[in-house]
Amino acid sequence: MKKTFADYKADGAKWITLATGEYYPDILPSARELYKPVLVMFGQLLKTSESSERLLRQIGETPDGWMRVQLNRVFRKYVSPSTPVEMLKVKSKIDYIITEFGREFRPIQEVQSAFDSRPMPDEALCAILWEYKDRGKKGYDLTERFFEMVRSRFSTLKIEGPERAGQDVLMKTVFSDYPNPTRPVDFVIRDKKSNEVLAIGLARYDSDRGGAQEDDRTGQYKTAIDEILRYSHSRNLRAKVVLLNDGPGLLLGSMWRDYVTLENSYRDEVLVLTLRMIPERLSLKWLQTKRNK
Repeated sequence: MKKTFADYKADGAKWITLATGEYYPDILPSARELYKPVLVMFGQLLKTSESSERLLRQIGETPDGWMRVQLNRVFRKYVSPSTPVEMLKVKSKIDYIITEFGREFRPIQEVQSAFDSRPMPDEALCAILWEYKDRGKKGYDLTERFFEMVRSRFSTLKIEGPERAGQDVLMKTVFSDYPNPTRPVDFVIRDKKSNEVLAIGLARYDSDRGGAQEDDRTGQYKTAIDEILRYSHSRNLRAKVVLLNDGPGLLLGSMWRDYVTLENSYRDEVLVLTLRMIPERLSLKWLQTKRNK
């Protein structure tokens, strides 16, 4: 009998892949060098702004995209910690942010005083900003290594999608008549000769996860799986779903059990994997076998 994801739970720590990290305080020299120009520019904009609202508008006018994102992160720390991070990244949202969150902005005089009370560069803030720098890198490493393993093990298959950073695959590019065309997925596995879709994949690296995040993640996965398999069944396709998940977060809370439930709920049409499970679990036979009606 083929092992299920549940069968790996007893020694789950042996089946996850740990991403490398960086040590504190070793990061501080690099963090100071990278973010000092950001803090210098923030200080310049702060001095030429008569209000916190004006400061935000001036940040929005910064032409360099990377610098604008960093300035917005500093703005959030000093001026408006309740403003959503992703909203601050969108220049067209500035008026909305001021209308909805402006009443909670710290007054510009207090911002100036707080900023001046810190050294230049502020090592503590540089370290916080450094945490954003590699956000997503572990996920990129995961998908890159998965792509390499699929290509090396299955010469008759091809795998598509962003191997590292890049736009998600939208289902309208996989199936032209897919009912939810903007559904994002992480990779698609096809038969190289026929171009037939054999699997749709979702990938995540979990460094740390728990509580409501667990329910949110698996709930989103279930919605996506239901939708993808419903389409596959309606067209009598082979397309199945691969959930590539890795990292120590799988060992926390109910995550492992939740993935077991997902895999067991779909009668061999969903496969949950870590990188170390690929040799044992991901087979050409599973990918090519059509479901029994």
